[in-house]
Amino acid sequence: MNTLITINEIYYLIGVIVMLLVGMTLRDKGNPKRLTTALFWFLFGAVFLFSDLLVSSLGKPLAYRIIGVVVILISLIAGFGLLSLGTYAQRSAEQRQASANQYGNWIFVPAILIPVVTVLCTILLKGVAIGGVYLLDQKQLTLAALCVGCICAILAGWKLTGGTPLHAVRESRRLLDAIGWAAVLPQMLAMLGGVFVAAQTGKSVQQVVGLFVNPENRFMLIVIYCVGMALFTMIMGNAFAAFPVMTAGIALPFIIVGQHADPAPLVTIGMLAGYCGTLMTPMAANYNIVPAALLELKDKYQVIKVQIPTGLTLLAANILLMYFIVFR
Repeated sequence: MNTLITINEIYYLIGVIVMLLVGMTLRDKGNPKRLTTALFWFLFGAVFLFSDLLVSSLGKPLAYRIIGVVVILISLIAGFGLLSLGTYAQRSAEQRQASANQYGNWIFVPAILIPVVTVLCTILLKGVAIGGVYLLDQKQLTLAALCVGCICAILAGWKLTGGTPLHAVRESRRLLDAIGWAAVLPQMLAMLGGVFVAAQTGKSVQQVVGLFVNPENRFMLIVIYCVGMALFTMIMGNAFAAFPVMTAGIALPFIIVGQHADPAPLVTIGMLAGYCGTLMTPMAANYNIVPAALLELKDKYQVIKVQIPTGLTLLAANILLMYFIVFR
């Protein structure tokens, strides 16, 4: 059955928008690193635009190698500090304050629309078809619904502020430049998580733990699993990426099979332990670095510093909670 909005079309839309930003960056002579900054975003946008073409024309093995080279180039540009802020047509502080007073709390409506529309579309449009055509891609329903939510938010913002599509794109460039390389970090870490799973890293973790820990010591196994989830999440930037590795390496063989723990509360609390690591790492860019950039904080790690005591306290609580619950 055909689909009205497919995930590939959404990727193409993202690629087109990124290429518009590339053009604006190239024209921005106030950016001291405009060429390398434009190259960074061009390579990123090209992955969305041309991946299907590469696969269909060159085959998966060669196409994947080319995309791998692109990823390496993106990392090198960011690693050598070749990204820079440009110049933007911004209003004065007095004008922004006057605008805030004019719109009040209504200015938050577009932002609130994104999660609301996403959830509603995900729930209400599952399996919905008109004339034999699905409205949204059923295999990637949540992502397609998120795109619809973002479009609704943009339309609401235009209606509320009287802005234009070009103004929205310009603001997107300003925000992306402010966030920098951290904007693409979630996508990179998701790919890295897939690499770890394919490499069967969980088995290696299992072998290492078996060498140094008594498999009969329940409490120590719990501590290693929870702390390992937090640490691996800090490395990966995402508890979902850490979960299959640490659960396959520690929870499943030692705690569930070896100690007969209840799997449901074990893995649930294990994910919470991973989220404790999310609070304490710059690798979780969408949670910790992006807000600092959007709020224009002088210290981009300020959010993390404030969250560290909470993360450590919750991690200790999760260890105790897991120990007293999963073996009952």
